[in-house]
Amino acid sequence: MNGVWCFVLGVLVSGPLWAAVAVWASRRVWSSAKRLSARAKGRDHLVELGKLAGGLAHEIKNPLSTINVNLKLLSEDLQRYHDEDHGRCLRRLRSVQAEADRLRAILDDFLRYAGRYEMSLSVQDVRALVGELADFFAPQAQAGHVVLRTALSDTPVYCSVDANLIKQALLNLMINATQAMTRPDGGQAGPGHGGELLIRVQASRGQAVIEVIDTGPGISPEVIERIWEVYFSTKKGGSGLGLPTTRRIIREHEGTIRVESEIGRGTRFVITLPLAPAPPVVPDPKP
Repeated sequence: MNGVWCFVLGVLVSGPLWAAVAVWASRRVWSSAKRLSARAKGRDHLVELGKLAGGLAHEIKNPLSTINVNLKLLSEDLQRYHDEDHGRCLRRLRSVQAEADRLRAILDDFLRYAGRYEMSLSVQDVRALVGELADFFAPQAQAGHVVLRTALSDTPVYCSVDANLIKQALLNLMINATQAMTRPDGGQAGPGHGGELLIRVQASRGQAVIEVIDTGPGISPEVIERIWEVYFSTKKGGSGLGLPTTRRIIREHEGTIRVESEIGRGTRFVITLPLAPAPPVVPDPKP
C-alpha cells in the first residue's frame, strides 16, 4: 500500500509540473508557428515586390528606348554642322547618350537578376561548356594582357544544367577577374600588366567543382564581406549585379559558390554543382 500511496502522491505533486511543461511547450509551438507564418508572409511580400520592380523596370525601358532613338537622331542632325556652337551641343548630347545607355545596361542587369529563370535543363559535360566559353573569351583576355588557361578533368564531368545560364555565371567571374588584372584602380594591376586566369574543372565526392582563379590584386576582407550585396561595386560605372546574379544562377542549380582571396596574390571562386548520371548513348542509325 505504501507503494501505491507514494505513486498517487507523486502524481499529485508532479501534476502542476507537467501542466507547466505542457503550457511551456504549447507556447513554444505557437511562437514557432507565428514565426513561420511571418516568414511566409515576408516571402510573399518579397515576391510581390520583385514582380512590381520587374514591371517597373520594363515600364522604364519602353520610354528609355524612345529617348535613345531620339538622341541618336538629334546627334545625326548636329553632325551636319561644323561650327563651335553645334559642336558643343553635340558633345553635351553625347554625354546624355552615354548616361542613357548606362541606365539601359543597369535595367538589363536588374531584369536578369530579378527576373524568373525559365531553365532548360539538360545533362552536359561541364568541361565542354568551359572549353567553349574559354574560346569565346580568349580575345577579350588577350586584349587585357591576360593569359587564359584551362585545366580540365580527364574524364567527363556531367551535370544537369541550363548551359546558357551556367556560361553567363562563369562569364561574369571571368570578366571581373580580367578587369581586376587590367584596370588602373586595381592595386598592383594596371593597363599592360595583366596576369593569369585559370579555369579548372574536376569531379569530387559526387560534385562538379569549377574554380575560377586569377593572379590579380586580390580583394580586401572589408570588400569580400560585401561582394554578394546587390548594387555593391568597386568598379566605376559597375552595376553591382554581376556577382549576385552569378550566385543566384548557381543556387538555382542547387549548387554553391564561395570565394577566397589574398591581397597581392589573387582571388579564387569555387563553384560546386551536383553530378548527374551520364546521358544514354544513342546508337548510330543503321545504314
